[in-house]
Amino acid sequence: MKAEQTVRLWVEGARPKTIPAAIVPVLVGTAASAGSGFILYRFLLALLVSIALQVGVNYANDYSDGIRGTDEDRIGPRRLVASKLIPVWKVKWASFAFFFIAAIAGLILALVINLWILAIGLVAIIAAWFYTGGSSPYGYLGFGEVSVFVFFGLVATVGSAFVQSEKVELLSILCGIGVGSLATALLVVNNLRDIGTDREAGKKTLAVRIGEQKTRLLYVFLMIGTVGVYALIGVIYCYPALISLIVSPIAFKLAYQIYAKAEGLNLIKVLEMTAKFHLVSGLLFALGLMVGI
Repeated sequence: MKAEQTVRLWVEGARPKTIPAAIVPVLVGTAASAGSGFILYRFLLALLVSIALQVGVNYANDYSDGIRGTDEDRIGPRRLVASKLIPVWKVKWASFAFFFIAAIAGLILALVINLWILAIGLVAIIAAWFYTGGSSPYGYLGFGEVSVFVFFGLVATVGSAFVQSEKVELLSILCGIGVGSLATALLVVNNLRDIGTDREAGKKTLAVRIGEQKTRLLYVFLMIGTVGVYALIGVIYCYPALISLIVSPIAFKLAYQIYAKAEGLNLIKVLEMTAKFHLVSGLLFALGLMVGI
């Protein structure tokens, strides 16, 4: 295999379309603490932690799902292990490498700010690995959505605000709820897409457990709920943050498409648009916070 093809495969395996879910909470959390000032190197380290964890968990999921055979027949993009494109051990160690990068960046922040950051980072890495790894992965038991909401919502957003202000404030928690809801919506529609193959493979995701109709309603709730949270924060804390509502019609459109039972390839389009909405609304929301806080 040519070097160029190998690099392309590794980039594909990193799932770059999921990276916005790691960037948005850092931007929003940092913006929420704008009133306390801005320290560039802390922001960059927090961003590195978040992105490295996202890529690390993507490779870890590729490895763990691949060796279990749950990715052999899927609708979405191909996986490195399941498609036998990259040796299994290389994918495993790639995940470890990115977890190590996140750990080093987190250690620097912890030494500068507070050692509790190191403990939280360790928990995040453990949660990332055991999402689909280990003998009883909690992602196979229906707890994936909870983990995404907590770590790519509350922890990442509040943590990013904390590394700037060294305080935990209600505003950053509320922001974490909004950001976490959208990150969770991404997983919900992903699991909705895979509900058939996951059920056959014995992977009891939340979608498999509660069924297709309730999964669709959960997605609708998360999308509309996020718009509501962003609006609430704008009204109470910072009027300029209401600029994020400019793209709210996209959220309602996507919610309607899921409610109207989009399926198959259409779910892939909804997933892609949800990721784009997460990024654009997050950027606008963060911009509004920075201007108004």
